[in-house]
This record gives sequence, structure tokens and C-alpha cells, in this order.
Amino acid sequence: MFKEAKYKMSEERLAQLKEELVYLQTVREKEVAQQIKEARSFGDLTENSEYDEAKTEQGKLYSKIAEIKNLVENAEIVKASDKTDSVGIGSKVTVKDMELNSEDTYEVVGSQEADPIAGRISDDSPFGKGLMDRKKGDIVEIDAPAGVLRFKIIKIE
Repeated sequence: MFKEAKYKMSEERLAQLKEELVYLQTVREKEVAQQIKEARSFGDLTENSEYDEAKTEQGKLYSKIAEIKNLVENAEIVKASDKTDSVGIGSKVTVKDMELNSEDTYEVVGSQEADPIAGRISDDSPFGKGLMDRKKGDIVEIDAPAGVLRFKIIKIE
């Protein structure tokens, strides 16, 4: 039988998703229903752009609700790793780019919390997978479109 994918996230992220779901199902759904009601009052629905837009908005809303429900129902809560001897979810890792000779710090998180611009990388990303379970001093090689990138793990927090 088909097995649902699990979405790794922290308890905080799950709470945010549940809060967003409640908002969408209560407040936002009523707003969209009101938009549709108002658009219907304009008359002929075949040439009513307000009605078409409201129905499109309703479709987007229901799609978003279904997406968030799926995330919540298939959430896998991950706890931040307390260990600092190897990289795990929740670890803050300082790496040195061996080619550019520059250092950057990243936090390894579940896929639902990834934000590369903010330095939060998913454990499912190629870089995140390459770092998992590695130790301080290890050289990590990541296959990228530009070629193989090499990083040295400087610090794990």
C-alpha cells in the first residue's frame, strides 16, 4: 500500500501550521464566501469577472487548506540534537569553503523549516545530507551543478 511521506518539523513549526489552518478555515473562508456572495449580486455570472476572481480565490484557498492539512497529518516532530560531536537536526555547523577559503554557519533543520537565505538548510538537501552525522574536521564533498564543492567542518554547536 502507498505510504504517505513524512514531513520533518519542529513542534513550533507544527503549531504555526495548525494556527494558519484554523485561520484559513474560519476567517479566510468566510471572507471568500462573502466575496462570492457580493459578486453574485452583480447579476449575470457568465460575464461577471468579480465572480470568476472570487471563485478562483476560493479554489486557491481550498488548495492551500488541503496542503496544510496534509503537512499537519503527516508531520514528524524532530527534536534538536543535543550532541555536538556530529551533525544532526538542530545542529549549528560552521564550515569552511575549501575553494573560496570562506566560513559560513548553517543550522540543519527539517524540510518544512528550511530557509537557505537565513542560513537554515534542510537535512534533505544535498548539502544537508552531506553534513549529517559528520564530525568536526571532516571534509564534505557536495555534488553541485557547478561541480564538486568541498567544505571542512570547523565547529558543531
